[in-house]
Amino acid sequence: MLKFGQLDESTHVHDQQKEKVGPVTVINTLVAPEGKEDEVVAAWTADAEYLKKSGSLLSVQLYRGIGGSRQFTNIAVWKSTEHLRAALGMPEFASYVEGYPDGTIAYPHLYQKLAVEGVCEGE
Repeated sequence: MLKFGQLDESTHVHDQQKEKVGPVTVINTLVAPEGKEDEVVAAWTADAEYLKKSGSLLSVQLYRGIGGSRQFTNIAVWKSTEHLRAALGMPEFASYVEGYPDGTIAYPHLYQKLAVEGVCEGE
């Protein structure tokens, strides 16, 4: 089963979901147990296919660390935090979380695009 960790102890992902903003980007780093990388990809695929059916997931992409890394990073853009909460709160979603191999750790965090003048555009 999937366990959740925090990279930023000052801001829990559940508190971030309470903000009323959109669009919102979820960047979730997954660490696969040794030898279970393919199982993590299979679980993530089922998870992502289910969440795409919500209609409020704007885009999703999975990245894999190179050089023998067991890390994966999922970047998903949602219409809003309200849409994200609704999708994650559906009773069926819990079964997808249980599909990850034991020892898998997820580090989710929510973001919004930041405008930096002359470099990049924000929301």
